[in-house]
Amino acid sequence: MKIIIINGPNLNLLGKREPEKYGHTSFEDFLFILKRRFPDITIEYFHSNIEGEIINEIQKSGFSHDGIILNAGGYTHTSVAITDAIASVSTPVIEVHITNIAAREEFRNTSLIGRNCAGSITGFGLDSYRLGIEAIIEIVNTKKK
Repeated sequence: MKIIIINGPNLNLLGKREPEKYGHTSFEDFLFILKRRFPDITIEYFHSNIEGEIINEIQKSGFSHDGIILNAGGYTHTSVAITDAIASVSTPVIEVHITNIAAREEFRNTSLIGRNCAGSITGFGLDSYRLGIEAIIEIVNTKKK
């Protein structure tokens, strides 16, 4: 099984950026933990602060991977283009957020991308990514039955 995690704007600053909201662990350190937890799964990682690069990666991975875990950051609430890219691929996409976007500022309460995702996981800290991987595993195993 092959899964890619795609992170959007400012998520490269995890561990440094607003640690009271996002924690003290860098994503690279957490990725190491994920790979150890799921040794039988190839977990790839892509980050960009640029909307078009995120779209390119969704299109590239959206037909070759078993699942995409996407934290689109601020683009979650604004990007019709990322929403359309998710709808254009056959690979299931799980939307994840470290914080609970429904409990944040009003403009963060709406996810444009969520309508085209297989599911959304928010508010469980970095563990949202683990839950996303488990959701992809369940989706893939259900398709095999």
